[in-house]
Amino acid sequence: MSTASLPVSAGQPAAPLATPAPAAPPPAFSIGELSTHAKIFAFATMCVGMFIALLDIQIVSASLRDIGGGLSAGVDETVWVQTSYLIAEIIVIPLSGWMSRIVSTRWLFSLSAAGFTLASLLCGTAWNIQSMIAFRAMQGFLGGSMIPLVFTTAFAFFQGKQRVIAAATIGALSSLAPTLGPTVGGWITDNYSWHWLFFINLLPGLFITVAVPMLVRIDKPNFSLLRGADYLGMAMMAVFLGCLEYTLEEGPRFDWFGDDTILLTAWLSGLAAVGFIWRSLTHEQPVVDLRALKDRNFALGCAFSFMSGVGIFATIYLTPLFLGRVRGFSALEIGLAVFSTGIFQVLSIPIYAFFANRVDLRWLTMFGFACFTLSMWNFSPITHDWGAQQLLLPQALRGLGQQFAVAPIVTLTLGGLAPQKLKLASGLFNLMRNLGGAMGIAACATLLNDRTNLHFQRMAEHLNSTNENMGQVLQGISSSLSSWGLDAADSQAGALRQLWSLTFREAQTQTFSDIFVIIAVCFAIVTISVPLMRKIAPPKAPSADAH
Repeated sequence: MSTASLPVSAGQPAAPLATPAPAAPPPAFSIGELSTHAKIFAFATMCVGMFIALLDIQIVSASLRDIGGGLSAGVDETVWVQTSYLIAEIIVIPLSGWMSRIVSTRWLFSLSAAGFTLASLLCGTAWNIQSMIAFRAMQGFLGGSMIPLVFTTAFAFFQGKQRVIAAATIGALSSLAPTLGPTVGGWITDNYSWHWLFFINLLPGLFITVAVPMLVRIDKPNFSLLRGADYLGMAMMAVFLGCLEYTLEEGPRFDWFGDDTILLTAWLSGLAAVGFIWRSLTHEQPVVDLRALKDRNFALGCAFSFMSGVGIFATIYLTPLFLGRVRGFSALEIGLAVFSTGIFQVLSIPIYAFFANRVDLRWLTMFGFACFTLSMWNFSPITHDWGAQQLLLPQALRGLGQQFAVAPIVTLTLGGLAPQKLKLASGLFNLMRNLGGAMGIAACATLLNDRTNLHFQRMAEHLNSTNENMGQVLQGISSSLSSWGLDAADSQAGALRQLWSLTFREAQTQTFSDIFVIIAVCFAIVTISVPLMRKIAPPKAPSADAH
């Protein structure tokens, strides 16, 4: 419906018939003048920004020991190099929709890229651990705001088959970047230094900062939204998500609610969450549109996005941890061992693109989650001598599952939303994936601690003087140590230490197997839930009413 045909508002004098109707406001999306090639190049440029922002979540994970050594920091302090990034990112993602409506998509993306580039430079030149943590938080805040904007731009630029391919690209990058993070980070640190983990962002960051304002023109700034915005809701959301992320990250290390700080942040997060939800449902201009959850596809899509976050981030956490703790692999060896996931995901992109235009996306999603389930199940027979060769099949299934699960969820969840709802909704959708990752990692860390102790105690019950096999093992180890010149007492003590190490190694291995089984069961439940989503037909083009 055109603006000229709208009824006159109450209390407003009618215009004379000879007076032309007032000019319509500038459309929210003015993309008709862009050619297809220009749209693809603009979209690709933004994808680069999203990729480096997602890559930087995990790029430091394999190099924390080197960063801590370079900055003379302990393990507890060094962990915050990653935690500060995650907390800042998870706070800004749901805010990005509101901010892009104020300053426009292109300027928010450009300013975020510029800030992210500057923060990367500062991280690479950090002089102590405190400055590194502050700059990483800045990097996470500015990088996180770029991620949801790529989703909204894809649905504004493309229709039909092009939209499916764009969604497949986003799905691939959003799961591939954190998967490759440890590999890229380990290789850079081993061949150069940890400083280059951040300096590699400078050239692409500068290019994106300059290119996006010239290429992306899909909406106009609307500074009037600053008036009457729900600033109290934003503050509550920041406290809720920030404290939640801190609780999830630090809880496993500090015995959860046995620690006063964890208990305090958990309470603050819970109370702020209640206030945030209340404000979002009652305020005229909520920062996050929770009402979108009334749409069945969007609600289920957010749940599936949460579960995909568990699958992507929890397995990225578990596999390198197993290879480091149990196998004793270096950062580079770990990266090379898990690299196969990324290879198989990239190889599956054209296969997905072929079927996405011919098969109901719900069945492709089911196939993807089924591959995830099989992947976790194939991880479960894990033993202490598993390496890259044994990990190949489960990681191949995971790479295939990531592509076929994440990409169609993007289309099924966001493809049917009106353009004016898309910005706020995409922030919530991306937030759910990150929350899934944070909660999945926290649950895995807790299970690793508790189940390892349980398995160790169960095995230790059988390691006593009546166990003949244990006696033979101890005698063999003790004899070997004696041959090195140790006396009988030292040989026996050394044999007991080695027995303890072997037992603990097996307890850890059994725990990794338990966790993979639990994740497989969760994905099996998700797989059979996918048909609850409705089949959607993406809108052909944004209508005038949507503006």
